[in-house]
Amino acid sequence: MRDLNKFKGCLVGGAVGDALGYPVEFMSAASIFHKYGKNGITEYELRHGAAEISDDTQMTLFTATGLLLGTTRGMTRGIMGPYEGYIGSSYQDWYRTQTERYPLPEEFHYSWLVNVPELFSRRAPGNTCLSALAAGGDGTMERPLNHSRGCGGVMRAAPIGLYFNDKPYTQEEIDLIGAKAAVLTHGHELGYLPAAMLAHIVSRVAGNGDTVSAAVQDAIAALPAVFPKAKHMDDLLSLMDRAVRLARESGDDLSAIRKLGEGWVGDEALAIAVYCALKYADDFEKGVAAAVNHDGDSDSTGSIAGNILGASLGYGAIPEKYLDALELREVIEEVAEDLWHDCRIDEYDERDPVWESKYIAMIYRPEGKADV
Repeated sequence: MRDLNKFKGCLVGGAVGDALGYPVEFMSAASIFHKYGKNGITEYELRHGAAEISDDTQMTLFTATGLLLGTTRGMTRGIMGPYEGYIGSSYQDWYRTQTERYPLPEEFHYSWLVNVPELFSRRAPGNTCLSALAAGGDGTMERPLNHSRGCGGVMRAAPIGLYFNDKPYTQEEIDLIGAKAAVLTHGHELGYLPAAMLAHIVSRVAGNGDTVSAAVQDAIAALPAVFPKAKHMDDLLSLMDRAVRLARESGDDLSAIRKLGEGWVGDEALAIAVYCALKYADDFEKGVAAAVNHDGDSDSTGSIAGNILGASLGYGAIPEKYLDALELREVIEEVAEDLWHDCRIDEYDERDPVWESKYIAMIYRPEGKADV
């Protein structure tokens, strides 16, 4: 059953973790605790009154609009290509927001998000994503563009796990779409396999009502059959098993996270997020706080943990203090609602003017987001 509370929880939760971790992304744990106190950063550090999101949330939103572009093309034209192709086209629009000025020329775009001026802000975009998209952004598992295992492939994959709830796709097919969307830019197995695992976990907690623990165990058990030729599968599973074990031991979070890595690469980022989501499965605030207060890629680990906990606990579990100042909250919620609502028009039915402006003409502008 498609639960709007979980759709919004997942995307907004990811943005919350991202915004909380973004100011400390390049700080050591010692520096974080020295600056923010014994509990580390637990409140937003505002800039011009807003808790800024990073490239993690930006690319997550473009993943979502890519999925909806694909479905809308299929529904209105009666034929469509693979989802990863539409996601890749949407990423090309994101790339333009990072390399060109707002507004873009009045030409066809793949995502209406290019009409949101704030998304043209560069928030430490990953070099792998930028260089891969400059080279076409069309990597595959058979023909990778590079051998990067950076976390840029996994940190944007949550919408894939959400979207296919109540659709005629098997869990294996959902996992494969997660991997294929990541390998567009990240060619190492440990760059794209974690994206498949995140899609699996989010799908189980949001669509099947699994606990985080049950979803993680299901993903660990299922992925080897989905990718039987993967040479690095054992490495990923071993790290995930370690995250599960550490979460059960109730030790110090920073010490546990250091045993998992720093999160700059995909498998470590997922493992840190899973550790935090497992240990604090009933407490969104504690989970995302643990996920950002460490040495390493705090915004990515916070974003992934927020995706998982938000999908599990729902939007209502996110403390109000994390909602009020969140940058582009209305846009993030709108994209989540679109994923939940989905395309309900086809080539024969009466048109939906708002949906058409978003996912056919790509001219939609959110309320209050006029040209600047």
